[in-house]
Amino acid sequence: MRLALIAVLFVLSTPGLHAQDSARFDCSQAKDPKACEERREKMRTAFQKARAACEGKQGTERRDCMRTQMCSSAKEPGKCEARAKELAEKRAQAHAACKDKKGDELRACLREQRAAGKK
Repeated sequence: MRLALIAVLFVLSTPGLHAQDSARFDCSQAKDPKACEERREKMRTAFQKARAACEGKQGTERRDCMRTQMCSSAKEPGKCEARAKELAEKRAQAHAACKDKKGDELRACLREQRAAGKK
């Protein structure tokens, strides 16, 4: 479930990079490559359905719709949505802390914020 949630948040935060997900999630390195591929395909299908369901919505409304749609197929949708909201809030806080930075400086700042949040 955690991998699914991470994938959901990744997809929601970078819709233009969806085509590049194969580079980020290399199943050949997984303990069970076949199961990994099946999970990836399931996530792709869920994303496509969510995207179709949320078509025409923008901004916060679209983000909320995508989260609801993606979490609807989780074993525990309530926990999935709560975790997604929590991670989105942490991401927003990190971006707020790094708002005056750009380029490499921004990426470094966001990395530091993520590391500080894990402690």
